[in-house]
Amino acid sequence: MRRCRHPDPSHSRPHRRRAGRLTGPARRFAAYYFFYFAFVGVFSPYWSLYLKHLGFGAFDIAVLMSLLQVTRVFAPALWGWLADHLGRQAVVVRAAALAGMLVFLPVFWVRDFAGMFATMLLIAFFWSASLPLVEAMTLGHLDRNTAHYGRIRLWGSVGFVLTVLGCGWWLDHASIDALPWLVLALLAGIAAFAWRLPDASRDTQIHADSLRDVLRQPAVWALLGACALMSVAHGPYYTLFSVYLAEHGYSKGAIGSLWAVGVVFEIGIFMVMPHLVARWGFLRILQATFWLGTLRFAVIALMVDSLIPLLLAQTLHAATFAAFHASAVAAVHQTFRGPHQAKGQALYTSLSFGVGGTVGGLLGGSLYEVAGGTGAFLMSAVATALGGLILALSSGTRDRSA
Repeated sequence: MRRCRHPDPSHSRPHRRRAGRLTGPARRFAAYYFFYFAFVGVFSPYWSLYLKHLGFGAFDIAVLMSLLQVTRVFAPALWGWLADHLGRQAVVVRAAALAGMLVFLPVFWVRDFAGMFATMLLIAFFWSASLPLVEAMTLGHLDRNTAHYGRIRLWGSVGFVLTVLGCGWWLDHASIDALPWLVLALLAGIAAFAWRLPDASRDTQIHADSLRDVLRQPAVWALLGACALMSVAHGPYYTLFSVYLAEHGYSKGAIGSLWAVGVVFEIGIFMVMPHLVARWGFLRILQATFWLGTLRFAVIALMVDSLIPLLLAQTLHAATFAAFHASAVAAVHQTFRGPHQAKGQALYTSLSFGVGGTVGGLLGGSLYEVAGGTGAFLMSAVATALGGLILALSSGTRDRSA
């Protein structure tokens, strides 16, 4: 059995087009990412505030918001199997996007926990379907130029920062009861642009180990386990960070600005990622993101009332999300070859954002009830430290195979 290999994307062929410019199918992927993460830019920071406005408590909010992660435990695998069975990834993405918009409609009249739970479960089930497939389609389009993934993906960050800033300002001047209408409009945008995505083309000539052989390799599980711990760390951040800031006196506009600071730096990292990979390789970058994550979450836990340290901590979102995610999807893409690429991205999503995000959200909610935001975000710091340790212990094998 061959050792797990993670080829370095810095060995890929350079693009002939001017840096940062997108042509052809790349523009369609960029437009989809823009609307997909514009939705996240409204939903992640502000939906918890809307739920609090409806009268839900901190633990109930954590449970409801964690449904976005719970469905990622099983839904990506189901959607990935369906896409492989049909051989048409784009068709599955389109159907899921349309269904996600339709099942959102009950939020306009649902007010009890059971009804909101059922509605958000359906939203999350269909919403979680598309991203792993679109990631596989995007990386397939890039072929061996995976280091340039960030220049497509950064448009998702642009969509996020525009909505997170605009929505924060809007909610400071308008009733939060209008928030569902904005979310519905963004879901409609996702559905519309899903129809413009090209189907992925499969390289039938590429050699690939069987999926069973790939999954038997310890380096694969070290990678996936560390990624899951990074998502555990982000669980309290995505579910309760806005509530945490609001309790410490920050306005909705200030909350939106703090979210946006992280995303502005995230965009910058996505733009320069090819140069960083060429110099250090994505595996070294991946390891560094965990130690920077430990620093970031410790500062959030212990210095929330000090604006300057909090702003500096938010700049590290460039590492804990952008550099981490670009490196992780590249590692998964190079590990799961040929017919396994969609399954590999689905497994990465299921174990990291699914299992890791769910555990992080629920554990963070429980800790928040008894120890406040300090306890929840110290847990995040510990999780990133453990992830970094796992990667460090397995770095010898990966460095020899990189």
